[in-house]
Amino acid sequence: MRDSDATCMPKSGTVTFRKEPSPPNIALPLEFLKCLLPMHSFPYIQYLVLPAYNPLSFSPQPVLYSYFRSSCSWRVRIALALKGISYDLVPVNLIKDGGQQFSAEFKALNPMQQVPALKIDGITLSQSLAIINYLEETHPNPRLLPQDPKKRAQVRMIADHIASGIQPLQNLNVLKQMGEKKMEWAQNCIMSGFQALEQILQHTAGRYCVGDEVSMADLCLVPQVANAERFKVDMGPYPTITRINKALLELEAFKTSHPSRQPDTPAELRA
Repeated sequence: MRDSDATCMPKSGTVTFRKEPSPPNIALPLEFLKCLLPMHSFPYIQYLVLPAYNPLSFSPQPVLYSYFRSSCSWRVRIALALKGISYDLVPVNLIKDGGQQFSAEFKALNPMQQVPALKIDGITLSQSLAIINYLEETHPNPRLLPQDPKKRAQVRMIADHIASGIQPLQNLNVLKQMGEKKMEWAQNCIMSGFQALEQILQHTAGRYCVGDEVSMADLCLVPQVANAERFKVDMGPYPTITRINKALLELEAFKTSHPSRQPDTPAELRA
């Protein structure tokens, strides 16, 4: 499959897989060019193509730098799918060549040398929750943060519980330092966090983490459960987490953004 051929469809919009995004082109009419070009050029020019500018928006299509198995990248892919935002996807392999995130090119894009990174509206954002919050403010429908201030605080609490209190303790950089004990370390970190999360969700959950609407908390939950399964954590003690995760995985946005269905997913791990 050529890079330009791999396309997947979220709830609405498209995801286009390519190594590096190309800017959009626009044809400018002759009347506009009369202000720019010498008069002797007019008989020979009907339009001029200029790259990297689109008069209908001030930026090209968003570009997501992602790794198929990155739980932080998955959160953002879910948000983009739910909100129907089309984007270009540039894979960054965290394993190959010692980690492509450590290249000079990617460091210039994101000095933290982590995924995800999102180019959007003329800026580059890193950190998944910051990206999701920006998408929420610029594309408010469907909502990922409830209007009710108490529920909104609960969503942020659960999202931070996972994104700050569990996932960083078992991410790739930490596990590299743990050597042969990395499996035990990851299991202990996840189980400790899930014990607290299960207790919290018993007070906040409806069908999903907070009530019956999908929220930013759910975008964090599903990738973390996938991590737990990958590290062979027994999910028996966490029935609320398990129930919510199962319900979320039935939604199309969670299916299309799943690590097993990404352009850079290895053949042996594809759904």
